[in-house]
Amino acid sequence: MALLGRLLPLALALALGPAATHAGPAKSPYQLVLQHSRLRGRQHGPNVCAVQKLIGTNKKYFTNCKQWYQRKICGKSTVISYECWGGPHGHRALSSAPAALPLSNLYETLGVVGSTTTQLYTDRTEKLRPEMEGPGSFTIFAPSNEAWASLPAEVLDSLVSNVNIELLNALRYHMVDRRVLTDELKHGMALTSMYQNSNIQIHHYPNGIVTVNCARLLKADHHATNGVVHLIDKVISTVTNNIQQIIEIEDTFETLRAAVAASGLNTLLEGDGQYTLLAPTNEAFEKIPAETLNRILGDPEALRDLLNNHILKSAMCAEAIVAGLSLETLEGTTLEVGCSGDMLTINGKPIISNKDVLATNGVIHFIDELLIPDSAKTLFELAAESDVSTAVDLFRQAGLGSHLSGNERLTLLAPMNSVFKDGTPRIDARTKNLLLNHMIKDQLASKYLYHGQTLDTLGGKKLRVFVYRNSLCIENSCIAAHDKRGRYGTLFTMDRMLTPPMGTVMDVLKGDNRFSMLVAAIQSAGLTETLNREGVYTVFAPTNEAFQALPLGERNKLLGNAKELANILKYHVGDEILVSGGIGALVRLKSLQGDKLEVSSKNSLVTVNKEPVAEADIMATNGVVHTINTVLRPPANKPQERGDELADSALEIFKQASAFSRVRVCWVGPWPTQPWVLGELGPRRGLSHLPWLSSQGSPVTSPPPLGAS
Repeated sequence: MALLGRLLPLALALALGPAATHAGPAKSPYQLVLQHSRLRGRQHGPNVCAVQKLIGTNKKYFTNCKQWYQRKICGKSTVISYECWGGPHGHRALSSAPAALPLSNLYETLGVVGSTTTQLYTDRTEKLRPEMEGPGSFTIFAPSNEAWASLPAEVLDSLVSNVNIELLNALRYHMVDRRVLTDELKHGMALTSMYQNSNIQIHHYPNGIVTVNCARLLKADHHATNGVVHLIDKVISTVTNNIQQIIEIEDTFETLRAAVAASGLNTLLEGDGQYTLLAPTNEAFEKIPAETLNRILGDPEALRDLLNNHILKSAMCAEAIVAGLSLETLEGTTLEVGCSGDMLTINGKPIISNKDVLATNGVIHFIDELLIPDSAKTLFELAAESDVSTAVDLFRQAGLGSHLSGNERLTLLAPMNSVFKDGTPRIDARTKNLLLNHMIKDQLASKYLYHGQTLDTLGGKKLRVFVYRNSLCIENSCIAAHDKRGRYGTLFTMDRMLTPPMGTVMDVLKGDNRFSMLVAAIQSAGLTETLNREGVYTVFAPTNEAFQALPLGERNKLLGNAKELANILKYHVGDEILVSGGIGALVRLKSLQGDKLEVSSKNSLVTVNKEPVAEADIMATNGVVHTINTVLRPPANKPQERGDELADSALEIFKQASAFSRVRVCWVGPWPTQPWVLGELGPRRGLSHLPWLSSQGSPVTSPPPLGAS
């Protein structure tokens, strides 16, 4: 009965579903990390949290699950400590963390949370302490003792020299005249402070970090009888200028100022919203070549793309970054924003020289390196940062560099550097023409290419697009990396040099002496017209060597039977174009004969029916030719291990019989004065099904008489 009593509530909860088992409002990110920290610290007592402390500093962070196991903040090692923390319970040493503490007023609570310096400065004013001890409902974002100590001496002096104006105003700016808990602190909201109704900017990030004017919330929701105290890690000051106004007054933004004016982005940067500007200094602009800078500054579209690439879509304070984040810019690109100790990094580089300059519509970080997006670059500039530098150097040597640096709409098919590991081709007229056929006459995006599409090149060729399950190929060359789309041109990184088609399949075969016997066979079988006409064929072309490897009698029989020859040759022709880059672990390709070919690729070796392809991807206008050194046999035409028919060559039959035989029976006697050998005796076959041979291998029409010895 007791067990039933315990099971009924569980059954009821399951029946009612998630709505019943997860009642109540969704927790904020801050509450979630606090909850995780409490779970990690619960074995040490009520209200104990596990916090991560950066080794060598006093910085502490609530831990989420990932950080708990990594034990790192901004790449630096941490240690776990256990402290009594949070809510109306106050903050005490671990050994004295009670389940609850009696509430005190705001002034006394400042001492409880470790903001005794704020208490001290409150005492120096005439009006503030009575407010903090009296009736009402307030919120105070109290700077920690370390925050006050880190203020520049001149700033601190100006505050304490005029306590009833400057210091009082500074403290009132940290206060709100109502109780505000962390579950009300929403990302991007503004709270009205008690100093001239000036706004305090709140940001609540998905990783659980909350900032107040970019100061990190250290200890939150410490209730008092007349309000709540939140401990923060900086002394905050009023914000009066928007991003554009800060650009206007900072000397180090002279070039940026001119660029913003030329692009027309000043309206955005002085309007409403919450942005992060990664503001390039004059030094950042000076680091890039003058030719590149002048080109971008003189091109309104490229300039706008450049500046948009420095603006994040939301305000990101430095204190919110404890690990790598992917953040989207107004340009639509993604920047990897991370940290290494106290330094912020952009795409892995520590280029931020000044951080958290707050504006009314966001935050500014000064950077000393320009972040040029692909959309503002020439093909030359795109290639300089890609694995295609060898190919681009070939274009330059061939006198084609102007196509890569001008305003011509092009798509460059650039082979990877590894394609040239054995050397580069000599620059001559043939090579130059080949390189021209690696430039498409339009600026393309690979995601819009489709199977069977044709592309016009600067060399006058038409190239075909082949879309496979895991590959996107242009003729024999497949795309090996994501597109890089520049100002006028797009870069496709290709896995090999492209070879444009030079004629039909028959033209290709006739032009190569290795296929003279195949050409003769095709003509004998009446397939010349098929392989000359428009179509999509994959031909596994046996070389002369493959035909010569056939036994003479078999070869003569095959070449002498036009119907059988046509059947065999059609089995070598697939009914679609399959280049080597489109072959996966196994592709079953239907042949013109009707049966399927099994084509596979492993470690760059292509096989068909397990036979290796000697040379792949000889492109033709109506297909592709792959060279093989074997004549393939359809399943119905493969030589049978046990056959009733006599072959043309008795010696060959004898050899086959020797190789496959299991039982031999011999008669030695006077009739007809020579030994006799029975052919292979296979499973499920009787003696009557087998041909009789003399010991010299000559076939005879009847066995020796039963009485022969």
